[in-house]
Amino acid sequence: MKKIIVSSMQKSAGKTSVIVGLAKVLKRTTGYMKPFGDRLFYRKKRLWDYDARLVTNIFGLEENPEEMSIGFDSSKLRYMYNEESIEEKLHELTTYVGKDKDIVFVEGGMNIGYGLSVNLDAISLAHYLDGTLIMVISGDDDTILDDIAFLKKHLDIAGINFGGVIINKVQDAVDFRDVYLPRISEMDINVLGIIPYCEQLTHFAVNYLAERLLAKVVAGEGGLRNTVKRIVIGAMSTSTVLSYPPFHEENKVVITGGDRSDIILACLGTNTAGIVLTGNILPPQNIISKASEQNVPLLLVTTDTYQTTKQIENIEPLLTSDDAEKIALWEQLVQEHVSIHQLARD
Repeated sequence: MKKIIVSSMQKSAGKTSVIVGLAKVLKRTTGYMKPFGDRLFYRKKRLWDYDARLVTNIFGLEENPEEMSIGFDSSKLRYMYNEESIEEKLHELTTYVGKDKDIVFVEGGMNIGYGLSVNLDAISLAHYLDGTLIMVISGDDDTILDDIAFLKKHLDIAGINFGGVIINKVQDAVDFRDVYLPRISEMDINVLGIIPYCEQLTHFAVNYLAERLLAKVVAGEGGLRNTVKRIVIGAMSTSTVLSYPPFHEENKVVITGGDRSDIILACLGTNTAGIVLTGNILPPQNIISKASEQNVPLLLVTTDTYQTTKQIENIEPLLTSDDAEKIALWEQLVQEHVSIHQLARD
């Protein structure tokens, strides 16, 4: 059983999505675990890590996502485990998720140092499990170069099997290869791949937005799979909204008060993916009926327009198990841009 530890220098580098792409391309029986969970997901009195649930659903794993993490809270882990017992627990977990598997992906926390105080950071995981460490690096070009330089200069990777880095979300991959790749090669850091930025991966569906906002869907359930590409705030006069160019773009979600019937009707007259109704105010029944007829979801939230807008701005477009197009796209990106032959070796 091969163990691949996947970590990153920064939060939201795309570790889980890269793991999904790698597992799809390698086409081996796959196990997964995330020893120190950092994306809590709570449903029906059950607590697990979002990424563990995602990978479980995508690959149909039999293991319980609740049991793919040792814990979520540093203080509790420090109380329950010392370094020796945490290593024992890691091996138990690896045996559990790795039964009859060719490869086990072990995902680190939000960054390279996350979990260090409880011996669950990525470097410790690689040491304890004798696995191959891969770093996913993302950001603007200079940030990527800085992170790789820091990795080379300040992290002790001499005692582990360091597979290299996968550089993700690169705006201009050709320019990056010409300008920055030679400098990275001088640092003697193995670059496994350079994955270009893909705008499609930044979009999400209306049902994902509804889940993140804890919104009540009051109409248009048939359009919950509509893709959201732009957010428009409808807090101005109708004439101003109608003259606002983004309002006429496709696949938009409009945030407006439930008492703004004028804005809502204007939205229903254009290509609108969904409407977020703020202030816990329902529009008249005729508008609700029209939205249902057009399959435009109406999402009712209790927060005001400003608070709702801030919440949406902070939503990260995470991969979901029912998004077949994105999953297929990640498989394609890894297939075309990552040299996986080294990872495929036993």
